[in-house]
Amino acid sequence: MNINEIESRIKKLPDHLISEVLNYIEFLTNKCERKAMTKKEKQDKFKFDWEGGLSELKDQYTAVELQHKASEWR
Repeated sequence: MNINEIESRIKKLPDHLISEVLNYIEFLTNKCERKAMTKKEKQDKFKFDWEGGLSELKDQYTAVELQHKASEWR
């Protein structure tokens, strides 16, 4: 299937379906961009800048107790 065939089929659709096609194209484009992201780029997105944020509580609570507290706070 080539671009011209896709274009001719889209032109036959009613207006309200054309917007759905555009939404789907945007979805597919985003999906391709996410897949193209390298492993390094994905690692760079997740940061550990929060690490040690509760270090002052380490003498009062265990890690498991802090997990339970975090669940209560949600």
